Amino acid sequence: MKVVILGANGAIARLVESKIFSNSKYADIHLTLFLRKSHRINDLADNERASVIEGDVMEQKILSSAMQSQDIVFAAMGATGSVGLTQEIINAMRVNNVKRVISINDLGIYGEVPGAFGEWNKQMVGKGLKIGRQSADLLEDSGLDYTILRLAWLTNKPEVNYEITQKGEQFKGTTVSRASVADVVLRIIADPAFANKAGIGVDKPGTDGNRPVY
Repeated sequence: MKVVILGANGAIARLVESKIFSNSKYADIHLTLFLRKSHRINDLADNERASVIEGDVMEQKILSSAMQSQDIVFAAMGATGSVGLTQEIINAMRVNNVKRVISINDLGIYGEVPGAFGEWNKQMVGKGLKIGRQSADLLEDSGLDYTILRLAWLTNKPEVNYEITQKGEQFKGTTVSRASVADVVLRIIADPAFANKAGIGVDKPGTDGNRPVY
């Protein structure tokens, strides 16, 4: 299987890469690592199961070249900064007949976060919620096999402990570890049917509150 990771030096991306390269369960996976400055992942440059491409996701030609022969796209840089970024990813996938995509997004894009925490989250994320919703809508209407990951506020705790909610359900919790998010991504890579055509919420059980519970 071939997986391209866009934003390959991000914290969650790094956790996914480490697990894939260290666990024999993923021995048949080749990673294409796409990022703006390739020197940031020099430690992976000599890995025989890694190809490194330096470029900007908004440059369609180089993005399209990174998509060639891929099975899964993991857009690890987040979807709340630019709707155009999501559209460029969709365009490149269509050109190369790549169907499966995992996209990181924010909690609250569907108005699914209740109470005081939901109001606080709106204030903190601001216009990113509108962009995130527009990006999610693009994926839902794209005809691709997508998973949109709506993430609680992130921590660096070395734990894998999470629960999942579906679109249309009330979001639970306030925080989740990056290691937990990486685990969800790895589950999808191992079984692309998992959470297919879904916008799932990911949080740590028991972290409900008016503010993120770290």
